[in-house]
Amino acid sequence: MLSPYIHSFALFFSLLNPFLMSVYMIGMIRHIEARVFNKALIQGSLIAYLVFIFFAWGGERIFNQYLNVRFESFQIFGGIIFLVIGYRYVFQGADTIGEIRGAPEHLAGTVAMPFMIGPGTISAAVVTGMDLRLTGAAMVMAVTLALTCMILILMKFMHDNLRYKHAKYVDYYFDIVGRLSALLIGTIAVDMIVTGISHLVQPA
Repeated sequence: MLSPYIHSFALFFSLLNPFLMSVYMIGMIRHIEARVFNKALIQGSLIAYLVFIFFAWGGERIFNQYLNVRFESFQIFGGIIFLVIGYRYVFQGADTIGEIRGAPEHLAGTVAMPFMIGPGTISAAVVTGMDLRLTGAAMVMAVTLALTCMILILMKFMHDNLRYKHAKYVDYYFDIVGRLSALLIGTIAVDMIVTGISHLVQPA
């Protein structure tokens, strides 16, 4: 009975991936004080939550009726974006993440996009809305975002307290965990592309 909830949570948590997000936001983690960082993180999560609720409620209708595009096309596009990000990170490291990050002065928006709100997570919100009732989907997304925030706040705290004594190990963490997380993101991206293509081919 809990398997749809567990599956939806695992999908969302894998796409949000606070361990990869900690690498993505390394500039903010290193140079912004904890109070400002935590506030921006919570605001960005609230923005993402509202967007996810909207797409979980609207589902494929938003794409089919209002945007006149197939949801499968959006799913394939999201998979390609995540595949490119994962590929570039595995082979180029953290430098590639800095190139796609938003302007630092817009902290809440920088946190929300492109990793919290992106084609992958929006697709996951639509799928979750189809698999669960809206209240269940809202609960799963709220728990996932709250857990993601708590892990990132903990990472910020650990970074601020360990970076001088154990700077070398902190750098190792961001490199190793970032590459491993990118492998997971790339795997999910391929699955999104395959799922989208298979749904497009089925009616034929």
